[in-house]
Amino acid sequence: MIVRLTNREQQLLSEIEQWEKSLQHYEATEMQVTYEQWLDRSLSLIPDDVLSTYLQKVDNWIFHLNGIIQGTQIHENAKIQILESSRVFNEDIKQLSEIKGLHLDQLSYICEQQLAKQRLYSLTQGALSGTGNILFLGADIPGLLVLNLHAIHVTAMSYGYEVNTPFEMMLALKVFHAATLPKRWQYEGWEHIKEEVTQDYDLFFYEGNERIVDKTWVEKVCTQLLKTILILVTKRKAYDRLPIISMAIGGGLNYRFTREVTDFAKKFYQYRSIMDKHTEHIDV
Repeated sequence: MIVRLTNREQQLLSEIEQWEKSLQHYEATEMQVTYEQWLDRSLSLIPDDVLSTYLQKVDNWIFHLNGIIQGTQIHENAKIQILESSRVFNEDIKQLSEIKGLHLDQLSYICEQQLAKQRLYSLTQGALSGTGNILFLGADIPGLLVLNLHAIHVTAMSYGYEVNTPFEMMLALKVFHAATLPKRWQYEGWEHIKEEVTQDYDLFFYEGNERIVDKTWVEKVCTQLLKTILILVTKRKAYDRLPIISMAIGGGLNYRFTREVTDFAKKFYQYRSIMDKHTEHIDV
């Protein structure tokens, strides 16, 4: 059944389209271009077979990590909290899919409640890494991946989408990949995930390209490694006080990273929610 969009939904769709245009016409700064050229030269020194093997292993690791996160109590608790929040607007809601019947602003409110927590966790984790403690620094990148993958799951659930079916699992990974790409590649990633949900799909089968990590994603990893080096360089040597500068760097960069990921994911699931109101898909 086709449902006519409300004025608010049309307004939000227009805002998303304007945001799309900003991605499409994004221009890198001179410093970013210089960094990209340096990174390309550095990667060209790595044999193709070695780089391909590394990317494949990272891809497999992220895929399995995504499944592990969905089986944790943290994931289940987030789902329960989302359902409880939705009952403030409709006390009859029992299942996650029923949330889709709420107004878009109500869904966005529920989503933002959850994402605020994820950003705070990311800020805290980054600040701990900024202390220069080897344990915290070593766990920084894996921890950041876990936090942001979970943030994607939370965003999807806040708009009524379960993430435990093959299609939704892969879609969440594709959203994560697109959201973590360098800005100049994000429009291409956005268009790709839009295409995933604007054609007929089966929730219990995924027939698209299952590859997540590619060469374009390496830049983000290198940026995180540079952050670690910066923390070590700026860390104070005094033992009687906290290394404020390095903690601010770690917390600020992690918060910014998660903010960008969650904003991207929220826009996508808002777009999907709007589109699903007047598009029928094969879901059985």
